[in-house]
Amino acid sequence: MRQFIKRLYKDKVGLLGAIGILLVIFIAIFAPVIAPYSPDEMFTAHALEGPSGEFLLGTDEFGRDIFSRIIYGAQVSLQVGLIAVGIGASLGLIFGLIAGYFQGKTDQIIMRIMDVFFAFPDILLALTIVAVLGPSVVNTMVAIGIVFTPVFTRIVRGAVIGVKENEYITNAVAIGVSPFKIVFKHITPNIMAPFIVQITLALSGAILTEASLSFLGLGVQPPNPSWGGMLDASRTYMEFAPWTIIFPTVAIVLTIFCFNLLGDSLRDILDPKLNKE
Repeated sequence: MRQFIKRLYKDKVGLLGAIGILLVIFIAIFAPVIAPYSPDEMFTAHALEGPSGEFLLGTDEFGRDIFSRIIYGAQVSLQVGLIAVGIGASLGLIFGLIAGYFQGKTDQIIMRIMDVFFAFPDILLALTIVAVLGPSVVNTMVAIGIVFTPVFTRIVRGAVIGVKENEYITNAVAIGVSPFKIVFKHITPNIMAPFIVQITLALSGAILTEASLSFLGLGVQPPNPSWGGMLDASRTYMEFAPWTIIFPTVAIVLTIFCFNLLGDSLRDILDPKLNKE
């Protein structure tokens, strides 16, 4: 951990991404303290008012403070992203470990199922699942989790196949160690590097997918604040009230950008070929 922090500190790009993510997390946790107004509080006399001292980023068509809604929207985006990626990562880890270790017919069955999911574009698959289950926060998280499961499965499977050929695994099999113990004690800790990197990158994808679903009306439902939902509501007014669409867009872009910066840096930091000290 000490070496990891040292390498991250030296990587200014990754450090910038980590600081940005920590800032978003801080904002989401302390949203009730930071936001000047409730996200649902309406000031009808100030509807579609531009940025000012009273409303830092202006107001929307109902007179709600955009700054407050963006801050509370960070809670929704992080919650959906973390839980959805948690679902996808957990399922992908289990399926990948089983497919990579046992291989044979088990591997063929699991990977052919994953190939079916890979045949659909991510957003189209998520749309289909949410349309079947119904629009809600929970269903959005489930849909995004299912979308990301094949990616995690393929990454874990490949890492397991590589680790499985090492001598210490062969020795463990030779002395009769159970497959369960080999998989979770000897293999799993040694495949965490690519797994962690993919989690970081998947978080940015999950936030973007949630925003897309909310923009299409199938994600987080009004009046709950959602960055994608704010974009959807502002389409009608974007020509004469551009602040209603600019600031939620900036929030989405910057958050995803920070996750991608950190993910790219983690890929280098956790690569043993690049870090042999």
